Amino acid sequence: MEDGKHVILYIDDDRDYRDAVRVILESNGYKMVEAGTAEEGLAVYKDAAPDLIIVDLMMEEIDAGTSFVKELQAQGNRAPIYMLSSVGDNLSMSADYHALGLSGVFQKPIDSDTLISVLKSKLQ
Repeated sequence: MEDGKHVILYIDDDRDYRDAVRVILESNGYKMVEAGTAEEGLAVYKDAAPDLIIVDLMMEEIDAGTSFVKELQAQGNRAPIYMLSSVGDNLSMSADYHALGLSGVFQKPIDSDTLISVLKSKLQ
C-alpha cells in the first residue's frame, strides 16, 4: 500500500491498454505503477512492492509474461499475479494457471467490472 491505496503493477507493451487500465484503477481508488516490458516490470516490481500484479502474456517476446512470472517466483513474490491474454478464456480452460504460479487469467480487453471485483476480493 502507498498513501492508503493498494498498488497494482500492470505490465503490457501496449500503451493504450496501460492508459485504459490506469483510468479504471485510479477511478476506483487504486494506485497503478506500470511497465512496457517484462524486464522493466522486474525493476518496477522491486521499487514499488505491489499488492497485485497484472502481466500481459505476449509482449516483446512470445513467452515474456510467463518468464516474468517465473522470475517473480524465484524472487519469493507473494503478491497475486494475474495474466492478461487475448486467449484468456481458452488459457483458463486449457492450462492449469495455478501451476504457472498465477492467481487467475483476465481476457483482453479487460472488463472493468470483472477487474474491480477481483481486486476487491483479493485485496480485502
